[in-house]
Amino acid sequence: MTRPPYSPAVDGRPFPGEIVWTWVAFEEGSRAGKDRPVLVLAVDGARITALPLRTRTDQQRRKQVWMDLGSGDWDRSGRSSEVQLNRVLTVSVYDVRRQGAELDEDLFAEVVRASRRYR
Repeated sequence: MTRPPYSPAVDGRPFPGEIVWTWVAFEEGSRAGKDRPVLVLAVDGARITALPLRTRTDQQRRKQVWMDLGSGDWDRSGRSSEVQLNRVLTVSVYDVRRQGAELDEDLFAEVVRASRRYR
C-alpha cells in the first residue's frame, strides 16, 4: 500500500492530513453517535477515509488501538487527543461539518504507518 499524500489546504474541503468534524457512530453499526473530529487519510471523489479522534482520558486508554496526537487547533480547550488506529471510517465530503486543523506532516506519517497493521 502506498503512503497517502499529505496535502492539507484549509479551504473548506477535506484533504489528507487535516482534522475535520463529522458525525461518528459510537460503535460500528450503532445509530447513536455525535459530532467528532476525524483525521483524513485519503479523499476519493466525494468520499473520505478517516480515523476518529477523542480527548484522551487515562482510564479509557488502550495503547494497542489508540495513538497520542497531543493537543492542537482541533480542540478549542487545548486538551490532549488521540486517534483510533483500528477504526477506519468512510464519510461523504458533504457530511463534513467544519474544519479543525492540520496535523503535522511527520505525525501524520506516523499515524498512517501505525494504522496499517489494523487495516
